Amino acid sequence: MRVFLFKRIITMALTLLVATAVVFIALEVLPGDPASVMLGINAEPDTLAALRAELGLDRPVHIRYFSWLGDLLQGNLGISYTYDVPVLELITERITVSFPLALFAIILSTAIAIPFGIIAASFHTRPLDFFVMTFSQLGIAIPNFWFALLLIILFSISLRLLPAGGFAGWDEGLIPALTSLILPTIALALPQSAILARVTRSALLEVLKEDYIRTAQAKGSGRWRTMWRHALRNAMIPVVTIMGLQFSFLLAGTIIIENVFYLPGIGRLIFQAVAQRDLIVVKNLVILLAATVIIINFVVDVLYAVIDPRLRGGNDV
Repeated sequence: MRVFLFKRIITMALTLLVATAVVFIALEVLPGDPASVMLGINAEPDTLAALRAELGLDRPVHIRYFSWLGDLLQGNLGISYTYDVPVLELITERITVSFPLALFAIILSTAIAIPFGIIAASFHTRPLDFFVMTFSQLGIAIPNFWFALLLIILFSISLRLLPAGGFAGWDEGLIPALTSLILPTIALALPQSAILARVTRSALLEVLKEDYIRTAQAKGSGRWRTMWRHALRNAMIPVVTIMGLQFSFLLAGTIIIENVFYLPGIGRLIFQAVAQRDLIVVKNLVILLAATVIIINFVVDVLYAVIDPRLRGGNDV
């Protein structure tokens, strides 16, 4: 296990290094002047020169890259050009909205998808299977922003049960803050649960064809006991993969939902930074989100080894 972890950590570190190089090249090295992008085409030459000096654009490329890399390792993400506050402070404020939202969404998605996937696999080709697959197909087909608007119309405008948007803030109390996240959580979770339910069903159907499943049933193990005790764990690897990808998506890709519900999260911050041409925020947010995806994939790899020790390779312990 130690060798397995060491290899995965080295791979993760190299992937992070490559990601920083790609982001830096895309935003600062490729044709185009970052200062001109931030100030616009009508900026005065002296203003452009001052911003270039402030951003260090007059230094060699490799010096700028390693300087930025060193700042990242120290947690120094620079000062936002638009907000004139440290980027880390902006991210810290917004992550208190985006992380709980993504966490609640993945929990709700899993709580819905796993049972429905098991039911569909258990009643394969029967009406329950058809029912689950029909609704999962609808969940995949419906855009989440359109589903979010339907939720607002139903629960906020018609029934007046939940707020249509905005975030009460954790300082206002746990209940108001959680109430603000109910509709966004549902809007994010249901489409994701449709995908996860189909993956769970497919993985279980593959496992149920294995010889050891037939052996367990021949020894008198009931359908549900066989499903929970033998089949589910061995079907979890593709399910865990999708869950990891979904959490990455929910944390990094909530731009549309956060804008629909006017939530002050990471997704909305990215949208605002791009709209305001704040490349300092964009650059550091992109690498932070890329790092999040890479780290989550590392965690998923470790979970693979926990679920199925055969995937560790070798004889290390």
